[in-house]
Amino acid sequence: MVAPVLFLFLMGIIETGVIYFAGTALQNATDDAARMVRTGQASAFTSAQFKNQICSELTGFISSATCTATLQIDVRQYATFSAATYPSVTNADGSLNAGSMSYPGSLSPCQVVLIRAFYPWNIMTPLMQPLLQNMPNGQYLLSAAAAFRSEPYTTNATC
Repeated sequence: MVAPVLFLFLMGIIETGVIYFAGTALQNATDDAARMVRTGQASAFTSAQFKNQICSELTGFISSATCTATLQIDVRQYATFSAATYPSVTNADGSLNAGSMSYPGSLSPCQVVLIRAFYPWNIMTPLMQPLLQNMPNGQYLLSAAAAFRSEPYTTNATC
């Protein structure tokens, strides 16, 4: 009689732990990619290359093909922190609005850069979906962000 409740509680703890672990891994991968932008190593990356950079660190529990197909990135650059805006990238129902994502052609030194990464995580336990989902279709939206001023990584750049 107590076993079903105990197992549901146990699965909830495990599911929540996995979600937080995946979120932490996404944040770490985003921070590492942001460091490459900050120092100029990724200033000429395309959107696909930047996505691959983040996905390469998530291969322990998300396949590279799934990550590349599902991960959404939003990279914006501004002249100052006060000029920065952070537009919503979700629709009213909680789903991602891929059309609102942005990626500049190239990133310049001494600019304020906002990097956001979004990954819809599939909740594995069906009974936990109504309790944990924040997106349609039983998914939880993992997000990571980094905001910084890039370094003067070219010889003629002054900040």
